[in-house]
Amino acid sequence: MPQNLLDFDLEGLTAWFAELGEKPFRARQVFHWVHQAGVADFAQMTDIAKSLREKLQQLAVVAPPAVSYAHTSTDGTRKWLFDVGVANGIETVFIPEADRGTLCVSSQVGCALECTFCSTGRQGFNRNLTVAEIIGQLWVAHHSLKTEPNRTALNHSVPNHGAGEISDRPVTNVVMMGMGEPLANLENVVTALGIMLDDHAYGLSRRRVTVSTSGLVPAMDRLAERCPVALAVSLHAPNDALRDQIVPINKKYPLRELMAACRRYLVHAPRDFITFEYVMLAGVNDAPEHARQLIELVREVPCKFNLIPFNPFPDSGYEKPRAEAMRVFREILQDAGLVVTTRKTRGDDIDAACGQLAGKVADKSGRVMKRMHKETA
Repeated sequence: MPQNLLDFDLEGLTAWFAELGEKPFRARQVFHWVHQAGVADFAQMTDIAKSLREKLQQLAVVAPPAVSYAHTSTDGTRKWLFDVGVANGIETVFIPEADRGTLCVSSQVGCALECTFCSTGRQGFNRNLTVAEIIGQLWVAHHSLKTEPNRTALNHSVPNHGAGEISDRPVTNVVMMGMGEPLANLENVVTALGIMLDDHAYGLSRRRVTVSTSGLVPAMDRLAERCPVALAVSLHAPNDALRDQIVPINKKYPLRELMAACRRYLVHAPRDFITFEYVMLAGVNDAPEHARQLIELVREVPCKFNLIPFNPFPDSGYEKPRAEAMRVFREILQDAGLVVTTRKTRGDDIDAACGQLAGKVADKSGRVMKRMHKETA
């Protein structure tokens, strides 16, 4: 089977080229063609020796996951469904704004963590994504958006890190907040992050790449050591009793351990704060008392809060909070000196909003069948 070059960071590609008897600068050339130029056909890599191009045509491919469909929301949000084989699909979302373009990337087919308010978690779990399947989402989005005729809403003047120049590229920020728990696929995610940050590829700043986690504490420590990017923690509850119910991984890594891990991460982080994501569920975690408990919980963790109104999906069992409840909750946090943002819902008309990504998952966990049996019993 041909080697998919999207599976390699520059170090890995250089090592593979060495096995072929090729010099390191040839690997850098090909890496540039693949990621910066978006070229998948070796014949088009015109500054590379013909003999090497012919060798690569025999031994390698540049193969991102195939696009099953792409939808665009009325607000400009774009969602892709990628076919990753055997009845599995993953979803990726691009959110254009005036000063940035953010790509929300998936890391797994489904998710094993079973957060009760998340559509992805209800689909079960199949497998981790490969490096090529993770970075391939950025490869497709970046190069397809870059070549669109009408890019007015997608142009962003952003420093081209490492070159000191200005470039207008559609994807300026990446958030690992799509399907799956990124830190449960740490090895492949770290390699993909390295490609995103590499100046020979996408040249993104560590401050513009965010990994979200539900709280896998040991993996948080390993990420801090190996590839410290911005960190977002899916918190969603101010105490262990409630978090045990809606974010079950809390039973293994309770809040005291999670807060300690956040403090350790900040030693290495490119930002001086942790972002706490907090999906607000009507009548569950949106009371003033919950806000006051949060203030005490994060007292020793420099942070900001991102409040997210729940985005309904079929049979979720939860409701979106009232605007007044969100206002009171936000003001309690702000009065305590915390920085608070409220996420604007984007792409909900194409099920691209936070918590709505489901894709297609050939569940191997048995969770979906158990739930269906329980619901029909």
